[in-house]
Amino acid sequence: MELKPGMSALVTGGASGIGKALCIAFAQKGLFVTVVDFSEENGREVAALVQKENKKFHRDLRVQSSIFVKCDVSNADNLAAAFEKHVQMYGGLDICINCAGIANKTLVYDDTSDGARTWRHAVNVNLVAVIDGTRIASQIMRSQKKPGVIINIGSAAGLYPMFFDPIYSATKGGVVMFTRSLVPLKRHGVRVNVLCPEFVQTDMAEQMSRKIIDSTGGYLKMEDIINGAFELIQDESKAGACLWITKRRGMEYWPTPEERRKYMVNPNKSKRMLTKNIYPSIQTPESFQKITAAVAWLERVVHTLSHNFRNATRLERVQLRLPVEPHSALVKIIYAGVNASDVNFSSGRYFSGNTKEVASRLPFDAGFEGVGIVASVGDSVNHIKVGTPVALMTFGSYAEFTQVPAKHLLPVPRPDPEVVAMLTSGLTASIGLEKAGQMASGQVVLVTAAAGGTGQFAVQLAKLAGNKVVATCGGESKAELLASLGVDRVINYRNESVKDVLKKEFPRGVDIIYESVGGEMFDLCLNALAVHGHLIVIGMISQYQGEDGWKPKNYTGLCEKILAKSQTVAGFFLVQYAHLWQDHLDKLFDLYASGKLKVSLDPKKFLGVASVPDAVEYLHSGKSVGKVVVCIDPSYGQVVAKL
Repeated sequence: MELKPGMSALVTGGASGIGKALCIAFAQKGLFVTVVDFSEENGREVAALVQKENKKFHRDLRVQSSIFVKCDVSNADNLAAAFEKHVQMYGGLDICINCAGIANKTLVYDDTSDGARTWRHAVNVNLVAVIDGTRIASQIMRSQKKPGVIINIGSAAGLYPMFFDPIYSATKGGVVMFTRSLVPLKRHGVRVNVLCPEFVQTDMAEQMSRKIIDSTGGYLKMEDIINGAFELIQDESKAGACLWITKRRGMEYWPTPEERRKYMVNPNKSKRMLTKNIYPSIQTPESFQKITAAVAWLERVVHTLSHNFRNATRLERVQLRLPVEPHSALVKIIYAGVNASDVNFSSGRYFSGNTKEVASRLPFDAGFEGVGIVASVGDSVNHIKVGTPVALMTFGSYAEFTQVPAKHLLPVPRPDPEVVAMLTSGLTASIGLEKAGQMASGQVVLVTAAAGGTGQFAVQLAKLAGNKVVATCGGESKAELLASLGVDRVINYRNESVKDVLKKEFPRGVDIIYESVGGEMFDLCLNALAVHGHLIVIGMISQYQGEDGWKPKNYTGLCEKILAKSQTVAGFFLVQYAHLWQDHLDKLFDLYASGKLKVSLDPKKFLGVASVPDAVEYLHSGKSVGKVVVCIDPSYGQVVAKL
């Protein structure tokens, strides 16, 4: 909902704190405001301030642009009368803010009274009044048949226990779950959301121990709360949403997709699987082109396994076999992602067995990731339809079409190149930092080769988690990219020594290192690791393109080093975390859609399957900035809109 002059809002608890700030913020947008509060003196003052702001938008009004209604929100008749006065004055209701709330000074288990003026009263003000206010507001909005938004002010105490006021925590938890259960109201044009901030400098918060507030990072700025409320009002996709705001982590929606999936009755039936088919029907051709790694074909020239991707692969025309297998789907690939490890795959490094055993697998398809559109499905596939945009992370994405088990497809909003970047690169960063790195907040995180496909995600996710981020790169354009992503310290190794910078500026060491270079860089990172530090090894790109390809190295003294400082050196291979892919992909989508995550694509264009070797060599040249992507079908790539 776009906030426009002349709209109207009712705010309970509007005479102080968050309620007062929202009243003024609405006035600065030209909205008419009813201030509802028990404090007559403060309430009339706020109404006057609103009228003053409103003069910038409205002149010669026949009605007051703001009115004050004295009200005990725990009194049902009082509350109903306040809403009635608002509608009589302004003819309807666009926005309702249920903000009234009180703390309970006596711990409930020490309370010897009947609770009428203590904990029972707190329950009535903090929870019952919110329910009643939401009920009345939604009925008004539905009766006028116009879109409306209700924001219930909860608290972070409704997401985790607050030991010094269990009643406050209980009521705010009730507000959160009540609000999240009102998603169906969206069908009637009414969206109800809940805002859950940590500590804001209000009269209520100032009664609390300063130690508790400082432990969370201090007071939030009131403008953060206003921005959060406006986001919930203006974002039409938000209904039943809970926005958690903290000093440490910024704005986050709760629960995360991963948490939400835990309680879903049918967690495997993703909402994205129900995406409407927005593409024209796809005509399935009789044949398609695809890259096959280290080709060996009966009665054809035999090629040996090689880390030289161009020499190891060739373009083949393969006959399409119909019908599609019962549990499989045929996907038209639109974009495919290029990875440093493509050369390891073409040399057979990811297959077990000796060289002879690996060679017996030839020919095999190359390409780890892609996005496209479902072209056909097998008879047993009923959870996904033709025309659905999907991502895949199985071998064979360097192809115009590929047939894969339908259970491996990940439904996505659109088959865009940004989604390709979120697959191997984004998921490796997201899952790797969480699982192998055990990332929390308040740490120092170092990312090597940070301007590449996965590094760009690692630096942003570490920053969003509330950490100080250090990143290495080679070149000014890469350094500029990293600075734009919010990196605290960019080390351009072409201009300065990574070793010297880390030693001088981070003498205590680095808590988490996300390492993909290998060789000398690995040694340097190991020496820079702090006590209890985690070094995540996701690759060793510097060793992939040697004369003989990837050769194992000896790391003498490794055990002694990590033992002395209780450090962890953890390998991370994405394939072994497939059960987390959809949850973390949803998380990346949400961050990207909300503007909190940027996706950088290398500007160099690679078109068609034939350009894949060029793209792989370009990535290994060290010139790429961001994710390298091949547009397999340029005709579709031109019409696909961005997320």
